[in-house]
Amino acid sequence: MKAVDVSCGTLVVDAGGRLLLGHVTHTPRWDIPKGLQDPGETLLDAAMRELFEETGLAFAADAFRELGRFDYRRDKVLHLFRVDVGETLPDLAHLVCTSMFPHHATGKPTPEMDAFRWATRDEVAALCWPRMAAKLLAIGW
Repeated sequence: MKAVDVSCGTLVVDAGGRLLLGHVTHTPRWDIPKGLQDPGETLLDAAMRELFEETGLAFAADAFRELGRFDYRRDKVLHLFRVDVGETLPDLAHLVCTSMFPHHATGKPTPEMDAFRWATRDEVAALCWPRMAAKLLAIGW
């Protein structure tokens, strides 16, 4: 039986209960900061690294509250954490994604996320891919 990949992510939540989402470059969809756990990396270390690479945000380890492991796809599970930022991120203009992929046509390094926004629970279904939206809406954040 093939081992499943573990994608570690962070739900960054503001004082109004809104969720930080990044726009997935060259798609109409938004997503949470997440990515695959590297060999030898703890779940928390992976979530912290992915959050930093995809948004530039860094928080102390004790700011992360573990939400647990969630079925996602047959070949992938999500292991999620939550960080409450309160009123400390009113403006997202300083966020930057340094995690790159090669552009499909030019091969040029392209950021995985190219914009950021806050989203209410009511907005998540329209913004995120259906599978992710369903998972996020099933989690109490």
